[in-house]
Amino acid sequence: MKFTVIAETNEDLLHPTVYQLIGAISKIGAETTVICPNGKGSSEASKIKGVEKVISVNGDCFHLFDGSAWSTAINSVCEGTIVISASPNGREIGAMIAAKRDIPIIQDVTAISAGIEVTRPIYSGKATETLLINGDSVITLRPNAFENAELGNEAPISIVDQTSDLKISIIEAIGKASERLDVTEAEIIISGGRGMGSIDNFSHLESMADTLGAAVGASRAVVDEWGMPHRMQVGQTGKTVSPSLYIAVGISGAIQHLAGMRSSKYILAINKDPDAPIFTVADYGIVASWEDALPILKSELMKL
Repeated sequence: MKFTVIAETNEDLLHPTVYQLIGAISKIGAETTVICPNGKGSSEASKIKGVEKVISVNGDCFHLFDGSAWSTAINSVCEGTIVISASPNGREIGAMIAAKRDIPIIQDVTAISAGIEVTRPIYSGKATETLLINGDSVITLRPNAFENAELGNEAPISIVDQTSDLKISIIEAIGKASERLDVTEAEIIISGGRGMGSIDNFSHLESMADTLGAAVGASRAVVDEWGMPHRMQVGQTGKTVSPSLYIAVGISGAIQHLAGMRSSKYILAINKDPDAPIFTVADYGIVASWEDALPILKSELMKL
């Protein structure tokens, strides 16, 4: 079975999730073709083990992101089963390519095995399903759910010039400025749960994050009940994270949340309930309210 990975980039470099996509395919003993929009990251991709070849797809449509234009330009060079990150852009491109090819798309896959079998959460994370794939399809893989592929390769790079035939194109995109790290990219994450009392109290976590250079996350309850942005949600129906340090404040530790952060290298839990499930996965636990614990913790960190 042939696999095509569509790469995403962080400025001019490959996004870390690309290594995970290739790693997932390599684990089942398959090699892959990597497509790099506008050539970004093509040299980097050629050095990843498991990559058979790299295709640099160049075109005027890649100046700014537009799902219709990008999927049109990329589609013509895809072969076999197409794999892309389950990021907002990846989901959009994947769905459009699946529609163009009249093939199924399987979103948010968290495990893949030879066969080809894939597993993903369903019913808001209350259950998982395993699907056997017959024929070509599009698969989006959840970021941070797979191990990185290793370096040590010299795959050939080819260039394809492609121009979108769409009559509409994006001239300018203006995004809201934010200095906060995304939880999927941060080495340190401090997350809050319902135990924080209200969304207003997240300002204390933001202050801690500024001290640590960390990202701020949230539990599903905070997102559903208090209106915190979904991009901050950590858990099975949110984002899977693997930071060096994960600080859980006022989070009881429901199975859904643990599934999204238990692979963190070190976990610190702050909760006033000594029987909270979060302590079963924590390396360090503080049994106290956040009002008592955070000021002391921040003071000690400031001394460092």
